This record gives sequence, structure tokens and C-alpha cells, in this order.
Amino acid sequence: MSSGRRGSGSRAPKGSGGKGRRKLSGRKPTIPAEERHWYPKKQTKRAPGKDDKDRREPARTSSPWGPRPAPDGSELVIGRNPVVEALRAGIPATTLYVAQGTDADERVREAVKVATDAGVSVLETGRHDLDRRAEGGVHQGLALDVPPYSYVHPNDLLGRAQGSARPALLVALDGVTDPRNLGAIARSAAAFGAHGLLIPGRRTAGVTAAAWKASAGTLARVPVARATNLTRQLNEYQEAGLFVVGLDSGSTTDIDTVELAAGPVVLVVGAEGKGLSRLVAQTCDLVAGIPMTDRAESLNASVAAGVALYAFARLRKG
Repeated sequence: MSSGRRGSGSRAPKGSGGKGRRKLSGRKPTIPAEERHWYPKKQTKRAPGKDDKDRREPARTSSPWGPRPAPDGSELVIGRNPVVEALRAGIPATTLYVAQGTDADERVREAVKVATDAGVSVLETGRHDLDRRAEGGVHQGLALDVPPYSYVHPNDLLGRAQGSARPALLVALDGVTDPRNLGAIARSAAAFGAHGLLIPGRRTAGVTAAAWKASAGTLARVPVARATNLTRQLNEYQEAGLFVVGLDSGSTTDIDTVELAAGPVVLVVGAEGKGLSRLVAQTCDLVAGIPMTDRAESLNASVAAGVALYAFARLRKG
């Protein structure tokens, strides 16, 4: 279920990045040594002139803010606001990097405190080294290393659902490419009792830092499985006794009338702008839609998933 409108992405804040202000005022005080509890007591002295080199502003790129993928599948969240937001959301992280000489504003202090309370390693590092890790991104002295997400096997996801006291309820995503939609759907899945999410292995959003933030931490409680072939996996779920319902705005069947959704079911949500793919739609036992007025053609994928899951929850209570 989708809409022609896409969710607005985060934009880089306007301004000079702090360069203009530094010309008018002196540097803010750095974090006092006694508060740098994460830094080794013994520090090696820098070579002459290295400090000046380390404090050079990183080159700007076309996408300087937010998560940056690493070869091992991990992500480096850079920038003070993105890092603080990621830590607030409880995203699993391994290391918080703080560049030496970073101004000790409220965001830096909060990042250090939240990371420390969560057991995340805090490492003070040279600005040149952080520039290299961020690959030219504007890190503002802060970066957070987020490890790759551990997906469960589709069969394990089914086993968990069947072992529950409630009828199995799984949510499959067909080509949903925005990780924020994935995170928002996970949040609705947690709210309405779904046992987990199933996503294709390719051409789809995965569990990234952006998905974690949009899920408000619920991805820690809702497992996600990745299927090599989505239609084949849906067929296997059908053979296991699950009823597969596709969500599509073109259907004349209302989602809140699907009585079989009170039993073991898989809800399939289509891509933003494209809806369900042909093969997936043909695989579904039933394709249903959400009744709407003619003032809107369709809904965002995550909103549609939330509405459908609410309808299923009501059918299960009745």
C-alpha cells in the first residue's frame, strides 16, 4: 500500500557549519580532563604541527550527514544531532568516537552520558582519524559505530509465531525501500501483536540506523527475517497453514472484513508508489484494501500497515 508522496528526508542544516561563528568568538572550553573518564590517563604526545593538520575541516560531499555504510555491513552515524538521536532511540552501538578538541556543548555531553549509561565504549580519537572514518562526512566531532543487524531465519520466525499463545501474525514487506517505513511498520507490528517481519534479501530496505530510530526501539523486540525469494517463502508459510493477505489500494475487499485474519495470517505490504509486485499479488490468498474517501488516492506504506494491523487486532478480539 503506498502513496505517490514520499516521506521527507532529513536535510542538512543551513549555515556555515560553525566557521563563521569561530571568526567572531573564541573556542568554547573543551571537556575537562577529569570528565574524560573514557580516555587513557597516559597520552602520547603529538608530533609538532599534527594538531593543526587534525583540526582541518573535512571536505563536504553530496550526502555529508547521517549514517555511512562500512564494508563489513556496519554503519557509522555521524554528526552531533544524528548521534544523539540514535543513542536516545536505543540503537545497538559498539563505539562512540569523540574527536580530540571537540567543543563540549550539551549534545556532546549528552552523547557521552547516554553512551556510558548504555555500556557503549567511548573513545577519544584524533580528528584526522575521525575524518578518515567518516570519509569526508561532516561529523562535528562525534561518530557512532552501529554493528550489522542479526536477521533470523524465516523458518525460525515461523517457529516463534507458532509457539506463541496467540495465532501467528507475520508482516511481509514487498519492495519497501525506505528504512524509515520499515522502522515505522515494526513499531505498528509491536503495538498490534505481530510476531515478526519478513523482508526480501534484495532491493528492499534493511535494518539500518534510520530504521532503528523510526521504530522507537521496537526492533529490539520484533525479529526480522530475510528471505532469498519472497514468493517462495510465502508459499512455504501457506503450506504451514498461514493465510496470506496482500494489501493493495485497488482491491474492492475491505481489510476489516477479512474474517480469516483472526487466525494464522501473513499481511503483505507493497512498495511505496508501486504496490504489490505481480508475482507476490498472485501468490496471496486474498488481496484487500483500506476503504478511503476520494480525497486521497492511497496511504504511505507504514500508515497502511498500521491501519491493517489495527483491523486485524479488532477481528482477533471479536
